[in-house]
Amino acid sequence: MIIQPKFYKNNQPLNEYPRPQLKRDSYYCLNGEWEYAIFQGNGLKAGYRSLPEQFDGTIVVPYSPESPLSKVNRQLKADETLCYRKKFRLPGGFHRGRLLLHFGAVDQVCKVYLNSGKVGSHEGGYTPFTFDITKFYRENRENELVVLVTDDAESEKYGRGKQSYHNGGIWYQAVSGIWQTVWIESVPFNYLEDITLTPDYENHTLKISTRSHEGDKQVMTVKVLDGDFPLASYHLWSDMDEEISVPFCKPWSPDSPELYNLSITMGEDRVTMYFAMRSFSVVQKKYKLFALNGEPFYMNGLLDQGYYGEGVYTPESYYKMYERLWQVKSLGFNMLRKHAKVEPLLYYYYCDILGIVVWQDMVNGGAPYEKLWIYLGPFVKLNLNDKNYKARKRGSAASREQFLIETEETMDALYNLPCVALWTPFNECWGQFDTLLVGRAVKNADPTRWVDQASGWCDKGGGDVDSRHVYFRKLNLKNDRKRVLALTEFGGYSVRKEGEKKFGYAYVDDYKALNEAYERLYLDQVIPALKEGLCASVYTQLNDVEEETNGIFTSDGRFKLNEEDVIKVNARLYAAFDRLWTEKS
Repeated sequence: MIIQPKFYKNNQPLNEYPRPQLKRDSYYCLNGEWEYAIFQGNGLKAGYRSLPEQFDGTIVVPYSPESPLSKVNRQLKADETLCYRKKFRLPGGFHRGRLLLHFGAVDQVCKVYLNSGKVGSHEGGYTPFTFDITKFYRENRENELVVLVTDDAESEKYGRGKQSYHNGGIWYQAVSGIWQTVWIESVPFNYLEDITLTPDYENHTLKISTRSHEGDKQVMTVKVLDGDFPLASYHLWSDMDEEISVPFCKPWSPDSPELYNLSITMGEDRVTMYFAMRSFSVVQKKYKLFALNGEPFYMNGLLDQGYYGEGVYTPESYYKMYERLWQVKSLGFNMLRKHAKVEPLLYYYYCDILGIVVWQDMVNGGAPYEKLWIYLGPFVKLNLNDKNYKARKRGSAASREQFLIETEETMDALYNLPCVALWTPFNECWGQFDTLLVGRAVKNADPTRWVDQASGWCDKGGGDVDSRHVYFRKLNLKNDRKRVLALTEFGGYSVRKEGEKKFGYAYVDDYKALNEAYERLYLDQVIPALKEGLCASVYTQLNDVEEETNGIFTSDGRFKLNEEDVIKVNARLYAAFDRLWTEKS
């Protein structure tokens, strides 16, 4: 079934249900105005005792304090603490047994208190986490929720993506604090904590792995639905790996993004989920090629940095996020590379329902990078020693361990989403270490998806992808026949007038010239490279971000190119690939 998303309009920002998988009918959104204070020192050490006597004002959650939409517009510094406070009372009848407090993401380290009791802490700024607040909650009384946050955008330990205190060029505004939805749900005493869905396209089965809070096996009723129409029903055991047959499910693809619903009931707990039947594999023709559902498939996409203008890391509304993704699809692109950031789960849900494949980067970290390697990469083949941890900006064992933790958390958070096709552990040597070992660990953890071990350069020969970044020169791609050849960054054309401080990888004088240069790039360079087995291309980039003005959209969403020309170029690209490598021709 093709699904249309639902959007809500009221004064509460981003109040749509934030978790499209493991969905329940219990939802209390805490987005909106909170009290905040920023003060010197690491308040996490003192904990609740560090609360200031007076707060600085109000902040609009879930926008980071650095964003205009937060109404704060202030950079949190590495030697400061950000304190949030929210007072709330749950509606009558909401409490069903246990109360769970969810955070979509908090950058970078936080401790959380309810009514002065510590409910938990979390490290890492990009993945969701949950605390059981049942014993701290006061029924029929006002409750005080406090979140203390520290964030160092130059820390070696934690992932930071493109964030920088010295933004400019390819580095952008640093953010901090709560930047995704905060919400509460109520569940029974024994509830389904986690459900993992693994489709087996070739055998028409779906593996369902569950973990309940109590950990004892119970009978579950699992119903498969096409929309609301029931297709099949099964009785399975919880806390086991079970498999159901779904031969009636149509395959998911960008041309036909078929999704199916699951209703899962265990005791008093009922959740809804969705899944798709699809497979990502590699097939051997003259060269190795990406295959979707067993057939060679060209991935034609854009680099998506995940910056949203006045919201910085957070979209102004989910409707605007969806609208941008819809525009990408309507232009004929079928893929986005999510670069150095993990998005809210609704981003991937929209890609699922629109039929957009997502390549997911892990969030890079490590000590500040040397500019020499960044500048040399496009011109010189780099084969740096990735076991020289200090030189690769991973001298701290804690940093290497934290990267692996954040990688695992990212994969866990996104595993059930059909659109996610590829994991990229490292990009352009940024904090790169033990490449082959890390790449194999990612592949072993998830053999159902492709792995691009090292996007761009510092390639160690592992993974599924021979991943090339080409800037400042013409494409001259040669296939080594060992892996799938992919152009994972290129282009980056920008319109710049003399005297303007803008960044791009090539400059033209006006938008007409930009359109012509973009068209010629694909027709004269990308399409001819298909003969070498080129199987994917990722144009830099989706939209402008601060000084980097090489997006096909401006930062506020205006399209720079001629829509009809882009659609025609994309159609010619797919047709040329099909003539060479598929049975469609």
